Amino acid sequence: MTELLSLNNVSAGYGAAVILENTSLSLNEGESLAVLGRNGVGKTTLLRTIVGLTHLHAGTIRVRGKDIGAMPAHRRANIGVGWVPQERGMFPSLTVEEHLTAVARKGPWTLERVYQLFPQLVARRSNLGNQLSGGEQQMVAIARALMLNPALLLLDEPLEGLAPIVVQGLKRVIRGLTSADGMTVILVEQHARLALALTRNVIVLERGRIIHRSSSKELSNNPALLERVVLA
Repeated sequence: MTELLSLNNVSAGYGAAVILENTSLSLNEGESLAVLGRNGVGKTTLLRTIVGLTHLHAGTIRVRGKDIGAMPAHRRANIGVGWVPQERGMFPSLTVEEHLTAVARKGPWTLERVYQLFPQLVARRSNLGNQLSGGEQQMVAIARALMLNPALLLLDEPLEGLAPIVVQGLKRVIRGLTSADGMTVILVEQHARLALALTRNVIVLERGRIIHRSSSKELSNNPALLERVVLA
């Protein structure tokens, strides 16, 4: 398989503060990766570093072999890095459809296709961002990232704080993206077992460093290790 993303000895953070330390990982096209760890260990910082929203202190970040370490965030989006932030990033003055079409890039993901993926949004297409429920906002956030037609999709706790019925629907969406659609996905999620069920591989962060990496199935099948590195 072709390598899509690589981080080599990356240290990054905010200003002079280093949050992510000496981190290396690689991800091939079509693979999925869960990023686990307790609160405050650097999971979101890892995603924001790939997106280009932190200060890169050391190391290299490459997408399809191209060094993007000095590339601004908007250019990273243009080369195929899609991001669904934990805050969802809704604009109260934009309709659902405007959220989607404002960022659209040519590719297989079209307005019609994301509406097929999230049929609930069809009836809400003219509603403003602040007129949506939390679940609807998360659907829009994921749909908007897909409209970029990304090569790499970063999901930062997409299931957090949502009603169980919405979580079930979004689980099916994420599973479909990583299996049937073969999209390359990095998933940050507090619910470890759920994340492991949705991904192929996993890393665990502790104090900004990777302390474990394996297949998701391997970690899921080792409850003692899972408890020790994630849940304790």
